Amino acid sequence: MKLNELQYTEGARHSKKRLGRGTSSGLGKTSGKGHKGQNARTGGGVRSGFEGGQTPIFRRLPKVGFTNISTKTYVLLNLSDLEKLSLNDVNHQTLVAKKVLKNEKELIKILGNGTIYKSVNVKVNKISQTAKAAIEKAGGKVEVI
Repeated sequence: MKLNELQYTEGARHSKKRLGRGTSSGLGKTSGKGHKGQNARTGGGVRSGFEGGQTPIFRRLPKVGFTNISTKTYVLLNLSDLEKLSLNDVNHQTLVAKKVLKNEKELIKILGNGTIYKSVNVKVNKISQTAKAAIEKAGGKVEVI
């Protein structure tokens, strides 16, 4: 294959419609636009989604959902995640350093899924009862901010 031998595949390219070239062309006189009306005019036509004055579908359909601005979202960490991180102190600063959190303003909640074997000092916003019991059993300390 050479650059000067490249060709389009059959049917990939269509010749441009030549409008207004006599009645026998099939696209003469009104050039396929019909007689008068909004779409026959220069610059005519309607915006996308216009349905001839009928209420458009985007207005007929209900707006779905609601976002409460005062909702607090927590970054959820399981005991198994803490075991993998291998940290002695788990707080906002150490989790940002390990890139678990994007910034120190994010809220943390620790859940009790998995097991933890080493003692860890935890300082978080929320913690489940099972996670608290497991950390204290392993010899760690829990502080809720």
